[in-house]
Amino acid sequence: MSTTAPQADAPVEGATWWAARVREGDMSAVEVIERHLERIRERDAAARAFLFVDEKGALERAAAVDRARADGAALGPLAGVPVALKDLFVTKSMPTTAGSRILEGYVPPYDGHAALALAGAGGVIVGKVTLDEFGMGSAGEHSSFAVAENPWSADHRVGGSSSGSAAAVAHGLVPAALGTDTGGSVRWPASCTNLVGLKPTYGRISRHGMIAFASSLDQAGPMARTVEDVATMLSILAGPDRHDATSLDTPVEDYVASCREPVRGRTVGVVRRAIDDDRVHPDVRASVQRALAALADAGVALVDVELPSMDLWVPTYYVICCAEAASNLARYDGMRYGRRVAGADLAETIERTRTEGFGPEVQRRILVGTFVLRKDSYDAYYGAAVRARARISAELDRALATCDALALPVSPEPAIPKAREADDPVTAYLRDVFTVAANLAGLPALSVPAGFATSDGATLPVGLQLVGRRLGEGPLLSLAGAVERILGAGRRRPGDKAP
Repeated sequence: MSTTAPQADAPVEGATWWAARVREGDMSAVEVIERHLERIRERDAAARAFLFVDEKGALERAAAVDRARADGAALGPLAGVPVALKDLFVTKSMPTTAGSRILEGYVPPYDGHAALALAGAGGVIVGKVTLDEFGMGSAGEHSSFAVAENPWSADHRVGGSSSGSAAAVAHGLVPAALGTDTGGSVRWPASCTNLVGLKPTYGRISRHGMIAFASSLDQAGPMARTVEDVATMLSILAGPDRHDATSLDTPVEDYVASCREPVRGRTVGVVRRAIDDDRVHPDVRASVQRALAALADAGVALVDVELPSMDLWVPTYYVICCAEAASNLARYDGMRYGRRVAGADLAETIERTRTEGFGPEVQRRILVGTFVLRKDSYDAYYGAAVRARARISAELDRALATCDALALPVSPEPAIPKAREADDPVTAYLRDVFTVAANLAGLPALSVPAGFATSDGATLPVGLQLVGRRLGEGPLLSLAGAVERILGAGRRRPGDKAP
């Protein structure tokens, strides 16, 4: 493990770097995949990121890339690059469990949009990674199979729910991974592990083949070490899909070009109330302020914005997501696929299957969702949440009418210590206080490395969150690219000394 700060001009061995090696003939795709499979064999016992590794299939797909190159065919932007998928994306050649006992051993009969799009760009899916069960959790500890480890501190969580996606990249097992973000599940683990994580505009990436948690909030999102790698993955995944009626039929920008654009003249709205919140760790606040100062030095105009509905964000989100979860998860009864626990009759079989198949956090959210959808409580809870959601969305749109992006912390604190696993649910849910609004409004948002915090005896990464206009991924990526270039925080790896 390195003990010195990385050189400022040293190449980052990210997804686009590896793809360039394959395209230029410096390495074969098979060599790239073999190298990363060896890393997985050596390191995943400690990282605990992967639930399934498809060595044979990965090598076969890499060989196909090499044959295409030998035949003179044009290679895709991820040619020969190993990619990991959060185990919410269906794959016909690998199990898809959603991190739940109720889907243990289930192998879908088809590939979803994510698997097809990444493979079509030359990417090699090497396996499926762990997560909070059905994407429900913010610390990564709610998986039925494996709890991923944070390479920055063995005493702290990696963040969730896309915990395995973050761990796989942060431990160096793969250069890029795909997660999902329903209320911060890409941005929060990216912040905890010094990665770039993007939640695109709702509908920008098809949800076909992505197991649903809360259908009006869920969105696939790429995670990688650099803004360029995230932009590359977004360019591949974005676009309309006839299998998903909510996917947007709008042109896909050149996101890679966007992340290199100058930012002088752009405007960022600073959500001062979030930054100055008493719950925010002092080092988190300082990191966000340094990132904003760097943007100002680059010619970005900073203006304070007010978002009066902030107190409504968390309760609105949790009423809606639990209601949608209760509806979506009603289909898991053990009758057609997944786990089945036999009972004396049909009703008992379904009851036992769901009781033993779902973990405690999923059961809690189903119960909450069922309650808020009851006839005698519907309007007081779900109806009120829908009205509050409209207010939150309108408020964000007004703020963004004069700004290219809004800036605020990803979370009040860096990665949480394992010793705090016994948090009551409300305390855990409040970690999402700064991320859920983007999902409620369907807006793009990302986390980019901004600095470090000293907490509980460890040095932990901190991300800056930027929230953009609908379909405003381009400006977000340009701003994130500027933060990346100026601060260089993302170049620091676990074990590096502070520069």
